[in-house]
Amino acid sequence: MTTHETITEAQETVTYRSSSKRRKKLFIGLGAAILVIGGGAYAYQHFVASNYVETDNAYVGANVAQITPQVGAPVAEVLVDEAQHVKAGDVLVRLDDTDAKLAVAQAEAQLALTERKVRGLMATDSGLTAQIASRRADQARAEAQLASAQANLEKARVDLQRREALVQSGSVSAEEVTSARNAFAAANADVKAAQAARAQALANRESAIGDRDANKVMIANAGVDNNPEVLSARAELDQARVNLARTVLRAPVDGVISQRKVQVGQLVQPGQALMSVVPLQAAYVDANFKEVQLADVRPGQHVKLTSDLFGDSVVYDGKVVGFAGGTGSAFALVPSQNATGNWIKVVQRLPVRIALDPKQLAQHPLQVGLSMTAEIELSN
Repeated sequence: MTTHETITEAQETVTYRSSSKRRKKLFIGLGAAILVIGGGAYAYQHFVASNYVETDNAYVGANVAQITPQVGAPVAEVLVDEAQHVKAGDVLVRLDDTDAKLAVAQAEAQLALTERKVRGLMATDSGLTAQIASRRADQARAEAQLASAQANLEKARVDLQRREALVQSGSVSAEEVTSARNAFAAANADVKAAQAARAQALANRESAIGDRDANKVMIANAGVDNNPEVLSARAELDQARVNLARTVLRAPVDGVISQRKVQVGQLVQPGQALMSVVPLQAAYVDANFKEVQLADVRPGQHVKLTSDLFGDSVVYDGKVVGFAGGTGSAFALVPSQNATGNWIKVVQRLPVRIALDPKQLAQHPLQVGLSMTAEIELSN
């Protein structure tokens, strides 16, 4: 081997060794980088990410107040429009109150008539008592007349017996006997008439007592103001006045008018939806977290929220209020049936109610249905 070849071979050996050392350093560096990244990821997951759960399946909600009439009537006036802000107590709709006013007038008249009727019943009570006394006197007179008629009958019977005993001896004439018989028959008829008069007097007295007792029942233990009939008439008047007041529909809460469906002249019925009042100042967020995220979520935990409307520039502070009673699929119109043979397990989501800070809502208002991102801090 020549000197030149020897030198070349030595150079190649040095180059190979140098390249091998560089590769070894690169592999060591790559391994170290992987260890650092993996360790960092583990540390972040263990010390940071495990303290938070996040979802972008969250939406703004509010307890919307439905405006529905409680009486049926034509619409006379609509005082608000879509997207208008209103305060609690503001007049929204006026219904035609003609029929309601007539009902109030009729109920007032009926109440006055009932009060007069009750006063008449109270006045009648003393008159019925006097009538009973009069009927008692009539009964006594009938008893006296019956006694007189019975006495006359007994005298007529004795006279007839005497004359019939003497008729065979010729001491009395047949005409006298006939007259005695007629007198006896007349006395007997008078007794029967007196008995009937006594029975009628007794019946009249009993009838008067019944009328008085019936009248007492109507006014027993009650004056004019607390008589049942008066109370019923007064309740009907109160109901008529309530129906009149219900012809004016007012906002139950502060909020924004939405879903207005009512127009002037429209005939509305009780329970018909006319519009909604959305209390945006009391909006909340329903965040639909996966069931595997909720093991450590508790009411009262702090929540950071951002909206798609404002982006990351506005961060809302919220608080977990509680959990819904079931998952979204459980309350679906057609709930999923997991008892089928081709069942596939799907991770369910449970709505979590989150309260928002009213001051932040006043500065950056949100509308119902807007998308939100919610991050719950588990450590607090």
